[in-house]
Amino acid sequence: MPRTTTVQPELAIIVPVLNEAAVLTELMVHLTHWHQRGAEVVIVDGGSTDQTVAIARERGFNVITAPAGRANQMNAGAHASHAERLLFLHADTRLPDNADHVLARIFSSTGPAWGRFDVVIEGRSKMLPVIATLMNWRSRFSGIATGDQALFMSRELFNQTGGFPEQPLMEDIEMSKRLKQLCRPVCLRHKVITSGRRWDTRGSWPTILLMWQLRWAYWRGIPAQQLAERYR
Repeated sequence: MPRTTTVQPELAIIVPVLNEAAVLTELMVHLTHWHQRGAEVVIVDGGSTDQTVAIARERGFNVITAPAGRANQMNAGAHASHAERLLFLHADTRLPDNADHVLARIFSSTGPAWGRFDVVIEGRSKMLPVIATLMNWRSRFSGIATGDQALFMSRELFNQTGGFPEQPLMEDIEMSKRLKQLCRPVCLRHKVITSGRRWDTRGSWPTILLMWQLRWAYWRGIPAQQLAERYR
């Protein structure tokens, strides 16, 4: 069970969840590690109908609720947290063991900052290493980050942008655009590990094609609400 601390945390890890009971045990082990290292962990449930909330609370974690949708949940988690450094973590993504030290160096040397990690995608498909490499290259070139890459930012920048846009898809891309207007991202080569379950279950090439179609449509101005129906 996470220990209770009265020390002001430097880093808040905010995790939006929805019906994640099947993978929650592994996630709880990972988050306990970070809590024991002094991070503030805020789990934000979007209305789970399984045992997600009960399991997390039994393990002693701070669980709050918010309307479903990653943007809504991440904003609620940021507002409920107290640390000046925010990291938004997907439930199926795992941080490198030294993530807190890496981020401490960045924020202490640059002041207000934002960025993301490189990503490794775990799964059965042989295409996943290629997909991850292309994601990292594209992000480094464009300055646009995805949620799978564990977005981090200072609270100051989060507040200046007004938080994540309340839309059902592409909230990470839109947030990156807002943050880019304030400063360039820090693109870390330290790697997070994320699940390739979407590529494995729906096929690598169909998923790649769908992602590019959605990005192209969003760039052309198609509303995120409309694109979300295709993503599901």
